[in-house]
Amino acid sequence: MELETLYVIGMFLTFGALLLTGFPVAWVLGGTAVIWTVIGVVSVEQFGANLWFDYPSSMGLAPERIWGIVESETLVALPMFIFMGIMLDQSGIAERLMKSMVKLFGAVRGGYAVTVIVIGVLLAATTGIIGASVVLLGMLSLPVMMENKYDKGFAVGTACATGTLGILIPPSIMLVLMADRLAVPDASVGDLFMGAFLPGLMLGAMYVGYAILRPLFQPHLAPVPAGTVRVSPAVIWEVFKAVVPTAALILGVLGSIFAGVATPTEASGVGALGALVLALLSGRLTLPVLNTSLFQTTRTAAFIFAIFLGATAFSVVLRGLGGDEVIEGALLGLPFGPYGVVLTILVGVFLLGFFLDWVEITLIILPLVAPVVQQLGFDLVWFTILFAMCLQTSFLTPPVGFALFYIKGVAPPEIKVTDIYRGVVPYILIQLVALAIVFLVPEIATWLPSVAYD
Repeated sequence: MELETLYVIGMFLTFGALLLTGFPVAWVLGGTAVIWTVIGVVSVEQFGANLWFDYPSSMGLAPERIWGIVESETLVALPMFIFMGIMLDQSGIAERLMKSMVKLFGAVRGGYAVTVIVIGVLLAATTGIIGASVVLLGMLSLPVMMENKYDKGFAVGTACATGTLGILIPPSIMLVLMADRLAVPDASVGDLFMGAFLPGLMLGAMYVGYAILRPLFQPHLAPVPAGTVRVSPAVIWEVFKAVVPTAALILGVLGSIFAGVATPTEASGVGALGALVLALLSGRLTLPVLNTSLFQTTRTAAFIFAIFLGATAFSVVLRGLGGDEVIEGALLGLPFGPYGVVLTILVGVFLLGFFLDWVEITLIILPLVAPVVQQLGFDLVWFTILFAMCLQTSFLTPPVGFALFYIKGVAPPEIKVTDIYRGVVPYILIQLVALAIVFLVPEIATWLPSVAYD
């Protein structure tokens, strides 16, 4: 085994070992970079190791790369979309949607689950904050579904899985990060937003299909509530009034991007302003609410950017040790053919999602494998959407599935951890089926971006 390969393996093992110490991920990434900078320099200078490694071309590039992150126009959208999601959480829109849509779908078996999914899709199209979506859907829906004798696993699994749709359906902060890491014209933020739009809606539709069909075969999972309101023009009008503000915001943000009127960064400003206006119109915009929203936005953005800085240092050192060549050679040397290479990458990402957060996987793994996929002749938007769909499962897979922890924090006491695990398994399988469909039919991800530029 070549020395470069041993060093790259050693660097990843060091990162994994330091993660187990409980230190923040940003410090672990940066610390690993420092450790292996020292090892690389000592290996070359003291032992004459045959490495294309020196400090100026590895860790010495970190300040320049960090400045590039700070001045990136693309990343300006990140705190704006985060603020939009948090402010919408404060505006009361989800509560109004829940109350009105329950009247529309309540008479259907599984109607409460369908309501949660529809609201989740609408929330996903206005915010990419998974924690806020999962917590909000859990708080709004679980007490109602428990009161109506829904199966605990079915109820909590629906709320938990639906809350993760925001990581895929644009405007998604994950897609913003991916576009910045790829930094190629073929996969801009707008391209990725358009590419993820249809797969995200397809996944939401598959959730709805599951929520309707499974209770038909197992009626005990979702009894029809007694005394449901009959659907009338008044109920439809109430739903319409509840949906219009959210639809207007979605149109303002995504419509302006898809129509080419605004860049994603400009649209993020439109979204932030729109969320403020909706909060004002709902009577929820107070100074404490604004202060809390700004604080949470700053905290979330700082968390992501700290990992960004650590991952940048990690990446430049890994490249200095020959990591790009090692990984490229390993992938291209697989005896599976081009599609087999892509499938191998996706399986690896799925397995990593059990142990790592999506931020680390996006910042470290995606820039390493994307050039290989592009070299094999695949559409980078298609591959990145597959990568994003695969990462979505990481929110539901233990032991690091953050959505599981979020939902447990707001679930009624009678819902146990085993109920949560049992409830999310069908949705993980649905996500994998959706991933397979997009893998086999790339046009689902590539059609809308191609139409936009025709």
